[in-house]
Amino acid sequence: MHITARVDYAVRTLVELAAATPSLCKAEFLATTQAIPHKFLEAVLADLRRGGLVDSRRGPDGGYWLARDAADISIADVIRTVEGPLASVRGERPEDVDYTGHAQALKDVWIGVRVSLRAVLENVTIADVADGPLPGFVNDLTADPGAWRRR
Repeated sequence: MHITARVDYAVRTLVELAAATPSLCKAEFLATTQAIPHKFLEAVLADLRRGGLVDSRRGPDGGYWLARDAADISIADVIRTVEGPLASVRGERPEDVDYTGHAQALKDVWIGVRVSLRAVLENVTIADVADGPLPGFVNDLTADPGAWRRR
């Protein structure tokens, strides 16, 4: 899985907003705190606002805040909001691709990849990242030395 800068920035922004709750945060603060280019952050915040994950208020007392409780926002929600489906094959959903001949089983491989991604991304929330600890199954996965080995 390729995690884009847009997804990384969106998750980090939401984690900062979760840590600041109930206060609101200015975009400049979020950009500085997480070393995110300000213009890029503005575009990400617009996506998050359209997706119903953040709200905002303009003006000198304005800023951004979470539109939902951090425990109700999964990492998968963030990815879907800023990038679309968790797994796609040439821009199509895995269940919509068809293969012939010896490659027929490949569709099941892509579905399996999506199930694996969902198992982690739908079960880790912004609150888990902001406040810790991460769910035990994530710690189990990362405790395996092979998880840290480059391949």
